[in-house]
Amino acid sequence: MKTFLRELAITLGLALVIFLLFQTVAQNFIVMEQCMEPGFHEGERLLVNKVAYHFGEPRRGDVIILHPPSNLKEVFIKRIIALPGDTVEVKEGAIYVNGTKLNEPYIKEPMDYTLPERKIPENEYFVLGDNRNIANDSHRGWTLPRKDIIGRAWLILWPLKDWGPVKHYPLQEQLASTSASGG
Repeated sequence: MKTFLRELAITLGLALVIFLLFQTVAQNFIVMEQCMEPGFHEGERLLVNKVAYHFGEPRRGDVIILHPPSNLKEVFIKRIIALPGDTVEVKEGAIYVNGTKLNEPYIKEPMDYTLPERKIPENEYFVLGDNRNIANDSHRGWTLPRKDIIGRAWLILWPLKDWGPVKHYPLQEQLASTSASGG
């Protein structure tokens, strides 16, 4: 009986250590609104990599989970559009980063607003939802401090028909391909 209890205690202890380690590295996230349609839908469950940015910097095109600056109790999902030091402008339904129009196949529809050119402050990011016209995002006047990024969206867990890795669009490649074609 003592052997059984000792093995049970070791198994439970090991399970607790694995659970705590997993909670440090990953987090479950539920998409709560329609701001990232068409790529992400309300009710989808994602797995978030919370350590991704301990080993590298956030990149243009990354889908991230964040605390918006206005309310650190809320959790949003957005796409990084511009990095610290970049300039951003929205005109004629398109977004321009550092003067180059982005090719964005993931957005729901062109933007119905304009945004004068602005420079992104150091240690902050310009983030937008893919459903640009309804999203509460950087086009509403705020940028995202680095410290408010929770992690990088990693896997779609639910519904099962959508299961798989989250598609990140490396905007650096979009910038290069757009400017190479003269557009």
